[in-house]
Amino acid sequence: MKREIKFSLVFRDMWQSAGKYVPTVDQLLQVAPAIIEMGCFARVETNGGGFEQVNLLFGENPNKAVRQWTKPFHDAGIQTHMLDRALNGLRMSPVPADVRQLFYQVKKAQGTDITRTFCGLNDVRNIAPSIRYAKEAGMISQCALSITHSPIHTVEYYTKMALELIELGADEICIKDMAGIGRPYSLGQIVKNIKDKYPEIPIQYHSHAGPGFCVASILEVCDAGCDYIDVGMEPLSWGTGHADLLTVQAMLKDAGYIVPEINMEAYMKVRSLVQEFMDNWLGFYISPKNRLMNSLLIGPGLPGGMMGSLMSDLEKNLESINKTKAKNHQPLMTQDQLLIKLFDEVAYVWPRIGYPPLVTPFSQYVKNLAMMNVMQMEKGKARWSMIADDIWDMILGKAGRLPGALAPEIIEKAKAEGREFFTGDPQGNYPDALGKYRKLMNEKHWEAGEDDEELFEYAMHPAQYEAYRSGKAKVEFLADIAKRKAEKLKATQSSEAAPAPVMAAVSAAPVEMSLPTTPQVMSVDVNGQAYKVTVSFGDTEAAPATPVTTDVPATPAPAPVAAAAASEEVLSPLEGKFFLVKDTSETPLKVGDAVKEGDLLCYVEAMKTYNAVRSEFSGTVTAIIPAPGDSVSEDDVLMTIA
Repeated sequence: MKREIKFSLVFRDMWQSAGKYVPTVDQLLQVAPAIIEMGCFARVETNGGGFEQVNLLFGENPNKAVRQWTKPFHDAGIQTHMLDRALNGLRMSPVPADVRQLFYQVKKAQGTDITRTFCGLNDVRNIAPSIRYAKEAGMISQCALSITHSPIHTVEYYTKMALELIELGADEICIKDMAGIGRPYSLGQIVKNIKDKYPEIPIQYHSHAGPGFCVASILEVCDAGCDYIDVGMEPLSWGTGHADLLTVQAMLKDAGYIVPEINMEAYMKVRSLVQEFMDNWLGFYISPKNRLMNSLLIGPGLPGGMMGSLMSDLEKNLESINKTKAKNHQPLMTQDQLLIKLFDEVAYVWPRIGYPPLVTPFSQYVKNLAMMNVMQMEKGKARWSMIADDIWDMILGKAGRLPGALAPEIIEKAKAEGREFFTGDPQGNYPDALGKYRKLMNEKHWEAGEDDEELFEYAMHPAQYEAYRSGKAKVEFLADIAKRKAEKLKATQSSEAAPAPVMAAVSAAPVEMSLPTTPQVMSVDVNGQAYKVTVSFGDTEAAPATPVTTDVPATPAPAPVAAAAASEEVLSPLEGKFFLVKDTSETPLKVGDAVKEGDLLCYVEAMKTYNAVRSEFSGTVTAIIPAPGDSVSEDDVLMTIA
């Protein structure tokens, strides 16, 4: 008789890999008892980077969400595990050491058992502090190998990394095959090498299904000694998601392994609830193409978790490109054409910037850089003409050591822009910050929360947390749902059909309105405060949808001063959210400030990165148009300078 294989349901990652969001707390608590009733899971992935930010966008408190969501699994004796991006914590950019340390204390207090730590560059220096912090907090430290396929990323490379992590104190190893492009035989060899030296160390395998290798890989790693397998389930398995529980269980049972039985009545409950959540509103953020297996993903090696949001964001990128093409009377591009161009550009960019493993945040950096190249070149501009600051930090070594060498063209560009390469410990670039955020919370009369969890959330996600506290995040989210539902109905109903009701709702906050043909004003209640939300619906065939506007109590934008006749406009280079600063270490520009050509003015956050906008001329700022956090479209005026 072969040994036992245990299953982990990656419930959070199922949603992230399909689209942009996860269910609300009420929905999570509704589905938890049925997941437990299935009786086949030793572990459930309950939270991580996406989970935290999504709850802030809903206007829900993510700390209360984690406490409520993990509790039923604890009560049932099921371990919970979460994502941990090492130097980046729960976000896309590096985190100060004191914030990282508080992270583990908070998550342990909230009920999370296991932290799955990975570095997007596989730099062990970035993971080592996380091992110590997790163990000091009483958590199980599971360290991940970020799997990719390149001339550099060999069996020997990953074996060496795993042994180093175990010697540093890792309790478990995760084979994190985030794009599903690990080759089955090689993955089996990595697991075998680890087990040969450390047979007592548990190994968990995580893979996405997209390219089609995952089922063969699961069998190989189990034959080599793997202990836990991450699985998904319908209707969010396969495609950019994970191998389905039923398939994996049947395959391993046939191979002679001891696997848990599944309560199929409970399985159908979970399946039905997940579909209900999708039909309610989450389905508006899930591309139908994310259900498909696609061997084209072998080439770019982009991870499943990123492909989910990519397919949703691709529409905005396509609109931007086609806006320029329409102006120049050129044929419009289709989404499939853009996707192929993007995949080809990823294959071009990746080796030239040192083969960073394609996992968060570096998969997004590579994809964003490739997408920016495609967009700029389609608009007649040069490749590499727009590189976000976070991407530069990766290239320069500030986020860790790149596995491969940079291409000469990248080194030359860095030198031409006066950028310096960094070879020291990345954590040293990011000084402690908890004192600063505690002071800000005191000034705002905000409580630090149980176990300092609100302080942690503010320090980890400053911009999102402020939008949550102001109510702006929830208002904009509700408005976006309303717009998407109305546009879908408008597209499917004939112009002669009677208007159908549109529900703009999350949980118990319904707002009804008729199918609109003109801008509509909704009233939305957020924590007892009434807000007016204007939602506009334009011509969906020729132009991008008109942005949602909201009347939200917030720090007002600086009032414009009278502009001189010769004032110059600073235009947004792309669609996203406007910010004057990206963190509290920077001083925001204000009306009346003098600027020189090349000075940093502001940022447009798009595709999870902050894109710096620099001045093309010298002068004095005469107006700042959007308020921080406002949505902007490409070519919107951000500032005027005279």
